[in-house]
Amino acid sequence: MDSGIGSEIDSGIGGNSPIDVNGNGNGNVNGDGDGDGDGDGDGSGDRAPAAGGGREWLEVESLDLEAQGVAHRADGKVVFIEGALPGERVQVQVSRKKNQWEQGPVSAIARQSAQRVPPRCPHFGLQAGACGGCKMQHLHPAAQVAVKQRALEDALWHLAKVRAAQLLRPLEGPAWGYRARARLSVRYVAKKGTVLVGFHERKSRYVADMRVCPVLPPEVSGLLMPLRALVGAMDQRERLPQIELAAAEGVTALVLRHLQPLSAADRQRLHDFAAAHGVQWWLQPQGPETVHPLDEGGPELAYRLPEFGLTMPFKPTDFTQVNPEINRVLVERAVRLLDPRSDERVIDWFCGLGNFTLALATRARDVLGLEGSATLVARAAENARRNGLHDRARFQARNLFEIGADDLHALGGAQRWLIDPPREGAFALAKALAELRQAGDAAGLAPQRIVYVSCNPATLARDAGLLVHQAGYRCTLAGVVNMFPHTAHVESIAVFYRL
Repeated sequence: MDSGIGSEIDSGIGGNSPIDVNGNGNGNVNGDGDGDGDGDGDGSGDRAPAAGGGREWLEVESLDLEAQGVAHRADGKVVFIEGALPGERVQVQVSRKKNQWEQGPVSAIARQSAQRVPPRCPHFGLQAGACGGCKMQHLHPAAQVAVKQRALEDALWHLAKVRAAQLLRPLEGPAWGYRARARLSVRYVAKKGTVLVGFHERKSRYVADMRVCPVLPPEVSGLLMPLRALVGAMDQRERLPQIELAAAEGVTALVLRHLQPLSAADRQRLHDFAAAHGVQWWLQPQGPETVHPLDEGGPELAYRLPEFGLTMPFKPTDFTQVNPEINRVLVERAVRLLDPRSDERVIDWFCGLGNFTLALATRARDVLGLEGSATLVARAAENARRNGLHDRARFQARNLFEIGADDLHALGGAQRWLIDPPREGAFALAKALAELRQAGDAAGLAPQRIVYVSCNPATLARDAGLLVHQAGYRCTLAGVVNMFPHTAHVESIAVFYRL
């Protein structure tokens, strides 16, 4: 695909010569036809003059959590610049303007960052139709990790006035082919007589015209075009909105969401595709509870945690970590940091399939795993049985967003906690620990050590503020986990000790 930052860098243009990164003849990176950048097609967008016409050059100071460069105009107004990197001198095509800030894509670069690299994916960029799955392919992977570490530190300090006593070395893994879980949208475009399979376009509800995806495993990336041909040939091609991917060692499962019953001919097409490409088909006619295999008896999906001698079977729509190699190292680090002893009890909050629970059960006296989904609790209990840990790991289904101090009394004390919540965080838990402290915690229910695995630095910071300033803990360690290379997603881990 033409235009975009990637094509400029690939051409070798650099140094201090200004670069026009629009590359499409009219400066219109939004594809609305008028070049004003506001997406409405009326030509009335509020944007700065064209490059060379007095537009201000800006010094990019940092990246925000959306991977936008942050700069300030001479009058102090903040400018968020898509596609710009720290240390660069750029111009911006303003597409949104408020009293306190402006936003838009980079339009010219006078000085490039040494960390700018050519994007590997041809569908990445600022151009109309670009894939929105990645936001940082133009930044060196090591620099991406540094940006995420800074984002974690800034969130802890600015939102909670918390600083970790020591920073952990970032957990890193493969930068490409890592994504073993993905939800691919499907759209039959009748006017063009074609099918699109992939992620959404940047800032759009439309499906990107993807032919490859370097963050997917190579064998899955190679299926994108065959999947397009398959769906295009199916009777129900207009009623197939989604294909969900779940890949494990030697098994690739594809879950087809279909809004109408499949014809016998369509089922045969799926059978033929599975035989030709070595995949499993699962069908989802309605909600997640309706997912079932097209054919019974295929190999099961499972991932391994070799340090703990564990094999973890799962269903294709169960929650598992997107990046299996990073998950393996993350579990090892979390268990090491929590350091449970053989005579201690541990509680694993938001335990899911038992990803951390069973590893902890190989070290502790016993572990209680708590999870909001009864389906996952049943799956976790089965995994404990299959790994011979059913006498040391037990599970309960609980609404963990409504836990209070009374619930902690009912559950009983534990010397160590592991918390791995969704993006909403674990506010109720942190608040309950603060309430325990205020009440004196005569029963000794509060854990001495907490390891908190987070997928949202803002909610981690909020909860850390409660733990440190009200519940009597100290944040001793914190660091990032690069679970999602090339995205702005910040996964992290933090350790809290009770004072």
